[in-house]
Amino acid sequence: MPRPEAYFEPINWHRTALHELGHWSGHASRLGRDLSGNFGSALYAKEELVAEMTSAFVCASLSIVPTVRHADYIGSWLEVLREDNRAIVRAASAASKAADYLLAFRAEVDEPVEVSAPDRLHANETQAIGAG
Repeated sequence: MPRPEAYFEPINWHRTALHELGHWSGHASRLGRDLSGNFGSALYAKEELVAEMTSAFVCASLSIVPTVRHADYIGSWLEVLREDNRAIVRAASAASKAADYLLAFRAEVDEPVEVSAPDRLHANETQAIGAG
């Protein structure tokens, strides 16, 4: 990862780092998602959607407000969503688990951290870490 100063808007370093940590959380020794998809494949697009949603959930939980630029991923997401009308629900569920996994590393464990629930994508509906 480049240093935050390398970004036009350094706050976006967090979005990118959390996206990459979203992928990291999927390793077989962590949450065990299928990371075998090649660039351009439906499996790759699904993992990108999970990673991007993980980043969004963790940013929201930590009150980080990056500039959102999803144009690079939207094309591949649309194809996946057209073929599977439940893909967004599955991706949100996996992203919620990944966000919970990443947020569990926080030093301040005294307070519950909240992330968007996978089946309720409204900002006012949340799920505490460890619940579910």
